[in-house]
Amino acid sequence: MLRTRRGEAVSEPQRLAVWQLVSLLLDYPSAALYERVPAIRSLGGLPATAGASITAFVAALEDLGLGAAQRRYVETFDHARRCCPYLTYFFYGDTRRRGMALLRLKQAYRQAGLELGPQELPDHLCVVLEFGATADAAAAARILADYRASVEVLRIALEERGSPWAHLLVALCSTLPELDGDDVLRVQRLVAHGPPVEEVGLDGYAADPRMSDRRVSLGDRIPVGAPR
Repeated sequence: MLRTRRGEAVSEPQRLAVWQLVSLLLDYPSAALYERVPAIRSLGGLPATAGASITAFVAALEDLGLGAAQRRYVETFDHARRCCPYLTYFFYGDTRRRGMALLRLKQAYRQAGLELGPQELPDHLCVVLEFGATADAAAAARILADYRASVEVLRIALEERGSPWAHLLVALCSTLPELDGDDVLRVQRLVAHGPPVEEVGLDGYAADPRMSDRRVSLGDRIPVGAPR
């Protein structure tokens, strides 16, 4: 049982339900996603902070409509480098060290019996959360702990833009341990200076993280408790 800084208790089933919902909702908006909105609205049993944040996001998604949501998604995640959903990018930028980090993540998936396709980068936040919700929660939790600062920087960037997707990062962060001292310093450095920018050593890994296919999946991305 995880207890947040607000004293809110989050059980393991609740945490995994939030991860799967965030994985579903943080992906590129589609007509199929809009069709699932009533099922998502009807879900109960989520922690208070995460539930309120997801409800706020769904309301914003409905207000935007599909076409506007798709345009805003591209403007946010494809055109704003600070809103990059690839966790290793914040630490390593476009450098050889990022290529090695991606290999380590692929090995973690492989140890759980999963193989990603050649166009699927293992550090996409949706992929990590789907992996945790459906395959290996402990391994995904370790990945999120390793890149906790990346998650926090993404949350800050989305909030500064007034993005509706910021609600999803608030929901996710409410299921994670608090930042420790080292991660607080990392967040401060990343916000001030950004990731490294040297573009070497990423052959086969899409040097610009936004150029790979963001519509990746380890399953159907059906939220826990929702009908197919």
